[in-house]
Amino acid sequence: MKISVDRTVLLKALAHVQSVVEKRNTIPILANVMLEAKDGVLTLTATDMEIAVVERVAGVEVSRPGRTTAPASTLYEIVRKLADGAKVELDHKGGDAPLVLRAGRANANLNVLPVEDFPSMTEGKMPHHFALKAGTLRDLIDRTKFAISTEETRYYLNGIYLHAAESDGAKVLRAVATDGHRLARVEEPLPEGAAGMPGVIVPRKTVAEVRKLADETQDEVSIHLSDTKIRFDIGTVQLTSKLIDGTFPEYERVIPKGNDKILRVGKKAFADAVGRVASISTEKSRPVKLSVSRGNLMLTANSPELGQMQDELDEELVSYDAAPIEIGFQAKYLTDITDQISEQVEFHFADGAAPTIVKDAGRGDALYVLMPMRV
Repeated sequence: MKISVDRTVLLKALAHVQSVVEKRNTIPILANVMLEAKDGVLTLTATDMEIAVVERVAGVEVSRPGRTTAPASTLYEIVRKLADGAKVELDHKGGDAPLVLRAGRANANLNVLPVEDFPSMTEGKMPHHFALKAGTLRDLIDRTKFAISTEETRYYLNGIYLHAAESDGAKVLRAVATDGHRLARVEEPLPEGAAGMPGVIVPRKTVAEVRKLADETQDEVSIHLSDTKIRFDIGTVQLTSKLIDGTFPEYERVIPKGNDKILRVGKKAFADAVGRVASISTEKSRPVKLSVSRGNLMLTANSPELGQMQDELDEELVSYDAAPIEIGFQAKYLTDITDQISEQVEFHFADGAAPTIVKDAGRGDALYVLMPMRV
């Protein structure tokens, strides 16, 4: 294989594929990227056996077709540190010969591993297919990913549950994430082709990689899936991932019904007040107490070492017309949710010990559930 490619083009492609490579692994070939050149196209592939990323770079000068593998992070770092505008030549004469990289006066010999050892996880049929605008996909991810669990023992919560559902008589595509303390449920109109899809749990790492790729386009993202795999076609990049093999809990059962005490408060003023009172404690898990009464909201936080802080919001920012209530929530959880809300936060309370529903007063496509803390 012998090719010549612009440094900027190669760097962008390497950045996409090398990010899925695990820095520490016990299988040497998984630290490598596979490079295949033919018909003016360079194809780069990397995998950690859970995710595979394939990128096709067109317009490459291919002097000698072929394929090889090379250390992904090393190749990326070398190309990253080359001068802007450099032409990069990659030359592999086959077999155990090193991959030679030349750019101006710089050159490197990189050890290769056999292409035959490189695993493939892009095979297999994916019968379900639909498309989402990149902005819609970003929105679904951003408004749910904060609630993904990081607790490995409950592996079935380590991702976003994506499925077709019905909401107020309309068919929707719903994304749900929960860590047992908070739940995020966001929905979009069901795209054509998604009606028969199985409910799937997209792993946390996959969600992060897809979100980065979706930032680079405004076009539609094509999504293919089966019971065990999902594939995202984003521009020139194809990302295939295994799905979490588990059963997502019946989340509808934890969404409370009949929470009839409704507080509406300006998002920015509320988020700023939470940040101020939470600063009294260095423990992020300590609660912020909300004391709510007619037209009034007081926020309080305590620290055994540092003392107490409270903040009261102006009456014109607060709308509440029910019985007084005191309830506590972890400050970070409040902040994570209010970050997803545009202008006005809407809390639906039952009492000081029951789960609370949080909504964006200006949008009906997202719902959040927060478990209270004892205060």
